[in-house]
Amino acid sequence: MLLHNYHCSIFTMSYPIFDIACEDLFYRLILLLLFILFLFFFTDISQTRRGHRESEGSGNKGNFLAILELIAKHDPLVKQKMGHGNAKYTSHIIQNEIIEVLADMVRSNIVMEAKESAAFSILVDETKDLKKQEQISLVLRYYYKGIVHESFMHFEHADKLDAAGLTEKIVNSLHKYGLEFREHLVGQGYDGASVMSGRHNGVSARIKSLAQQAFYVHCNAHCLNLVIVDTVKAVPEASCFFSLMQQLYTFLSGSYVHQKWQDIQRTMFHDQPRELSKLSDVRWACRFYACRNLMDRLPAVLRVLDEINGENNGDRCVEACGLSGQVDLNFVGILVIFCRILRDAKFLSDMLQSPSLDLARAVDLIEALQNTFEQYRNKTFFGELWTEALKIAQQCNINTESISKRLPKISSALHESVVTSTIGQTNRDKDKESFCSTVFYPILDTLRAELERRFSKTNCDIMKGIQALNPKSNSFLKETPLFCLGSIYNTNLDDLKHELHQAKRILDRKKATGMKDINSLLEFTVFLEPFSEVFYELFRLCKIAVALPISTAACERSFSALKLIKNHLRTTMSNDRLSDLGMLSVESNRAKALDMDEFIQLFASRHGNRKIQLF
Repeated sequence: MLLHNYHCSIFTMSYPIFDIACEDLFYRLILLLLFILFLFFFTDISQTRRGHRESEGSGNKGNFLAILELIAKHDPLVKQKMGHGNAKYTSHIIQNEIIEVLADMVRSNIVMEAKESAAFSILVDETKDLKKQEQISLVLRYYYKGIVHESFMHFEHADKLDAAGLTEKIVNSLHKYGLEFREHLVGQGYDGASVMSGRHNGVSARIKSLAQQAFYVHCNAHCLNLVIVDTVKAVPEASCFFSLMQQLYTFLSGSYVHQKWQDIQRTMFHDQPRELSKLSDVRWACRFYACRNLMDRLPAVLRVLDEINGENNGDRCVEACGLSGQVDLNFVGILVIFCRILRDAKFLSDMLQSPSLDLARAVDLIEALQNTFEQYRNKTFFGELWTEALKIAQQCNINTESISKRLPKISSALHESVVTSTIGQTNRDKDKESFCSTVFYPILDTLRAELERRFSKTNCDIMKGIQALNPKSNSFLKETPLFCLGSIYNTNLDDLKHELHQAKRILDRKKATGMKDINSLLEFTVFLEPFSEVFYELFRLCKIAVALPISTAACERSFSALKLIKNHLRTTMSNDRLSDLGMLSVESNRAKALDMDEFIQLFASRHGNRKIQLF
C-alpha cells in the first residue's frame, strides 16, 4: 500500500535537490521506500538486518542483503539498481541515517503533541543490557485528542547512577526536545528506589525543585508487588510454601525428571503438558500462573515424585522423598488460598498497567481489592476454600484425617469435682481451625495492612482533587477539593468557580436529552474538549489529572524491546542506533504512519550537497 500510494503521487512531486531525470528519480525513490519497508518489517519481528561481514565474498551478509538478493533474482529493476554504482542505500552509514531520520520524525510528532497538550508527565526506569551497561528509558505521558498517550522517547546510557547524575540526564533530555518542563511538567513516575524517591536528595525531589508542579507518583504496580512480597515474608507458612514451590520447579526441570514429568502428564491429562513457572520476586504475575499450573497438575507432580522415590537412585531419590513428604494438606490449603488471592491481585496489576487508566480509577480499583480481601475474612468463605482443598487432597491421595491427640488427664485432686474448664473436653476439627487461625487469617490481615500502608496517599489534596473530577465520585465537581487542586497548579480560581457552575448545568441538560452517562475521568475530559475555550481552567485540570502517572509499565515494555534489539549478536551496537531502533520498535504504529514525502525531503536535506545519482 505504501508503494502504491507513492507511485500515484511521485510524478507530481518536486525535489529540486535531486539533479536527475524524473523517471530515474521515481525508480530510485521506490528502491528507497522498499528499504524502508524492509526496515519496518525487521523492526516488527525484532530481527537483525545487517550481517557481521557484508562484503561480496561473505557467505552470510545478513537478512537485509539476503532478501534483496533474493528479490533481485526475480525483479529486473532491483537487480539493475543493486549492481555496480552508487545510491544503492545498502551502506551501513546510509542505513543508520535512514533509521535516525525516521526516529527523529516520530520523536518530533510526540514532542509536538506533548507541547500542544501543555501538561505532561515523565516515566523513567533503568535496566542493564547484555553489555552490562545501565540503560535509562524515558517515556512521556500526556492527553491528546481524546487519548492518553504513554510515548517512548529514547534509551540513554547512564554512566552515573546517583540522584544528581540521573537528574542531569532527565533534565538534559527534556531540554534537548524543547519541552518547557518548568511550566508543563505535572507528574513524575519512578520505582521506589531511594535514589529515585528520596524526599530530600532523590531524583523526584531534585526535579520538583526545578518544576514545582511535578507531583511524584510511586509506580502503583510496583507497590502492589511489594504488598505481596511483604505479606509472604511476614507469614512463615507462606514463605515456606513458595520456597517448596521453587524446589519443585527446580527438581522437575532436571533433564531426567523433566522427561518423566512430560510423559506422566500425557498419560494423565488429555491437553498439552504444562510447565511449572519459575518464581520471580519482581514479577508476581508468574506466581499466579505457577500456583494455577501446580494446582491443576498436582496429581502428576506427586506421581513423578513417587516413581522417582521408588527408583532408589541416590540423591535424586532422597530429594523426591523429601519433597513428597512436605506436600500435605496444609500445603494444598495454602495453594488454594494463593490461587484465589493472586488471581485478584493479578487483575488489579493488569489494570494498573493500562495507559488509559487515571489515578481516580486506580484508587477505586485499589479500594475494591481491599474490600474484596475484607469480605474474604469470614468462616463461610474459608469453609469454601477448605472444602476445595480437601477435594484436591483426596484426588492426590493426601491424608485428610486429623491426627488425634491424647486428651489431657484430669488431676486426681479434682476427683469428684465439677470441672468448668473446656480444656481437653471439646472435640473440634483441630486441623481446620488451626489452619484458619494460624495461616488464613494472618495472610489476609497482613495483605490488608500492607495495602493500607502502601496506598495511603489517597488522602492528599491532589488525590482528593482528582476524585472531584471523577463522575462516579461523591465529590464530583465539588468546589473545595478542586480549589485545592487548582491552587497547586496555578489555576485562576475565579474562572474555575464560574466554569464549575456552567459545567453542572450543561451536564444536567445533556442528561435530560438522553446523553449516555459519563463514567470516568477520561470520558469527562473528552466531553469537555469541544468546549475547551469556554472551560479553559476545568479542561486544563482534567488534562493534568489524566496525565499524572499510574505505573512505569511503559518503561518495562520498552525494556522488552531492548532485549530483543540488543541481543547476544548485537552487543557492539552504539547507543544512538539502539535508541533509534527502540523508537521504531516501540512506536511502530507511529513510524508506519509517517509521511514519506516529508521523509524524502528531510533525508535529502541532512546533507546540503547530497545528490542521488547512480550513473
